[in-house]
Amino acid sequence: MQSTRIVLAARPDGMPQPSDFRTETVTLDPPRPGWTLLETRYLSLDPYMRGRMSDAPSYAPPVQIGRTMVGATVSRVVASVPGDDGTEALKPGDIVLGYGGWQTHSVERTDLLRLLDPAAAPVTTALGVLGMPGFTAYAGLSVIGRPQPGETVVVAAATGPVGSAVGQIARIKGARAVGIAGGPAKVALLRDYFGFDAAVDHRAPDFAEQLAAATGDGIDVYFENVGGAVFDAVLPRLNSFARIPLCGLIADYNATGLPAGPDRLGLLMSTVLRKSLTVRGFIQSEFAADQYPAFLDDTTRWLRDSRLEYLEDIVEGLDQAIEAFRGLLVGKNLGKLIVQVAD
Repeated sequence: MQSTRIVLAARPDGMPQPSDFRTETVTLDPPRPGWTLLETRYLSLDPYMRGRMSDAPSYAPPVQIGRTMVGATVSRVVASVPGDDGTEALKPGDIVLGYGGWQTHSVERTDLLRLLDPAAAPVTTALGVLGMPGFTAYAGLSVIGRPQPGETVVVAAATGPVGSAVGQIARIKGARAVGIAGGPAKVALLRDYFGFDAAVDHRAPDFAEQLAAATGDGIDVYFENVGGAVFDAVLPRLNSFARIPLCGLIADYNATGLPAGPDRLGLLMSTVLRKSLTVRGFIQSEFAADQYPAFLDDTTRWLRDSRLEYLEDIVEGLDQAIEAFRGLLVGKNLGKLIVQVAD
């Protein structure tokens, strides 16, 4: 079986360029006992992938030069071999969630695959609202944010798969949801489709004033996905004892040096001290053992009851992955960004 794959050809300096990637075709070894040959149907594109392109210290090892770009995938089983340890083979045609990365075919360990039921929900949701982004929102908000009825929850990058889920879950828990997004179309989407109580445009010249008007009683929970100028506007609006689940800092992912201007670390730390803030960075896998079963139960029920909406931005063809990913880093996508690799 041959696989077309996109590999990391060079470590990006700033925004990833097409020349930082290379497309090649390789022949895969047949699956050995306990492994499964898969045909990729859908590939997830996520902001964390930018960090994996760098060799700077991080919570996960970098993608090595010449290796396939990482990513979650929904795939069809082509062939599967039972394991010597009793691992059962999957059936050809089964649809599974795996981690095949940016390629048309992969060979993966069977015990690390999750069998999907296409009759229960569209299989693409395993990459979004019922997958890692949805769980990131659920766990970060539930464990760190702990929103209470009547509190105000603000989330940045709010039309993305994490942010949109954060705001809707906050409302389910009785809190008030305020979303921050870029551009009038995304702001309207937050109000009209995702049902946020308020939405503000971080690209507007009066962004800080919009945020102040939308958070008249201050901010009790701020779910951080962006950083940069957005956080600068949020910081003075935080209430005493506010909680900040720190999920991402996409505004700085392509930075090649420290930002210009005065050192504001002292302001940040004095605010943390003076207002007794809780700032907690997290990776969603930290909470999987305790929270994942409840996440699947709750979100599946909320989807069925139309209390949780989602939006998918699907581009066709593996050859479109590089440009789609570049667009993701500047907010061009609407909802969960997915590449349809095969019909």
